[in-house]
Amino acid sequence: MAVPTTKEELIKAIETNYSKLKTELATIPADVATLHTLEGHAKETSMSINNLLSYLIGWGKLVLYWNEKKAKGEEPDFPETGYKWNELGKLAQKFYRDYQSYHFEELKTLLDETVHQLLELVQRKSNKELYEVSWYDKWTLGRMIQFNTSSPYTNARARIRKWKKLNDVK
Repeated sequence: MAVPTTKEELIKAIETNYSKLKTELATIPADVATLHTLEGHAKETSMSINNLLSYLIGWGKLVLYWNEKKAKGEEPDFPETGYKWNELGKLAQKFYRDYQSYHFEELKTLLDETVHQLLELVQRKSNKELYEVSWYDKWTLGRMIQFNTSSPYTNARARIRKWKKLNDVK
């Protein structure tokens, strides 16, 4: 799928890629979701399916937070308070810790809710707000949302499919 350049394309990309990811998640038994056998976000690391969901939730919640701060006329810390763009591995570890007490089904529900909130955010914005003005540095809001939703959903699905083949999960 091409990189979205309009509000409608962004909505379609989020919905399509998330739907495909949900289809993969539906086939994973909860008892294997905590096993650290999935290729990690940092080189030569491993993570669990639950960690992957925590990562997706964490980034989604950050996008919502950034927008909340900007709506109040405040400038959020990018990517997150206490983290720099070259420390995304550490930020991923924070997301894993943030949601470590959640079970697989709870994480799937929380991810559903987060995606729903992100889609509502996109719906509230005009195409101009999403794609015709810089929002952070050189990036538009639409591109920042896409970087943290539809693209990671595609990546997560590919990781899961590879993991399922390697671990004989049908």
